[in-house]
Amino acid sequence: MPLNLPDRLPAIELLKKENIFVIDSSRASSQDIRPLRIVILNLMPLKITTETDLVRLLSNTPLQVEVSFMKVKGHTSKNTPVEHMKAFYCDFELMKEEKFDGMIITGAPVEHLDYEEVNYWDEIKEIFDWARTHVTSTLYICWAAQAGLYHYYGVPKYKLDRKMFGVFKQYPLAPMLPIFRGFDDEFYMPHSRHTEIRREDVLRVPGLEVIAESPQSGVCMVMARGGREIYVTGHAEYSPYTLDTEYRRDLEKGLPIDMPVNYYCHNVPEEGPLVTWRAHGNLLFSNWLNYYVYQETPYDINSIR
Repeated sequence: MPLNLPDRLPAIELLKKENIFVIDSSRASSQDIRPLRIVILNLMPLKITTETDLVRLLSNTPLQVEVSFMKVKGHTSKNTPVEHMKAFYCDFELMKEEKFDGMIITGAPVEHLDYEEVNYWDEIKEIFDWARTHVTSTLYICWAAQAGLYHYYGVPKYKLDRKMFGVFKQYPLAPMLPIFRGFDDEFYMPHSRHTEIRREDVLRVPGLEVIAESPQSGVCMVMARGGREIYVTGHAEYSPYTLDTEYRRDLEKGLPIDMPVNYYCHNVPEEGPLVTWRAHGNLLFSNWLNYYVYQETPYDINSIR
């Protein structure tokens, strides 16, 4: 089935070039199907890039998915055209009466701040609490994963001596969970962060389960409430050149940055990336949509509690 996106969203044309089947909302309205309603709270600065990365993965499913984009009122994006934000994003306060089958909350470039210092922290907390009663399953990515675990469960974050930067081998700890259906015994995931959560802090909290981790990059995935909350500290959604863009950006700025680990062919940037995470990234999002959203959400979306 196709992915149902807002009319004129830039990702539509980009993904059509990749032979991914997407339709706009005008065409979708003629189909007599109850689509899954997914809302994305996009906190990343390059919003169009993040939209395209996420939409690419959400499209790899036989389900029809209707995607909406949410933003926080307390933050103005400096890297995305105002016209784009007005056309495709709604403030949380305008969406808070709606219910959604699934939600994705992205990372944000605010790791260097304590949570309470983030200028939109109060609104983020309100959105987190709202999601528990208005969304069937929420996928928290990178900073959002750390922030959600802190808000709900008091799990602290710790600053790293060096940025966790590269593609790291992960191991499923509960391979029989539906989220890992079709996974191999090991898989790879990009990470790009200056902070971490620690296994011992997660395991102290009843109801939290570490379901994937790495000897190098630490806790990768945490599950709570039977899969209604899934926390991912890495970036399964990253496109092949995202880490390369970040690396070259930081080099140009003169920032202290190591070459991303396990990323470039033969560790030579000029040879480009060796993509090792794309297949499992697609599986992760497809399994989440199928087993934790579609299989669990009520047909009457207003019945979500």
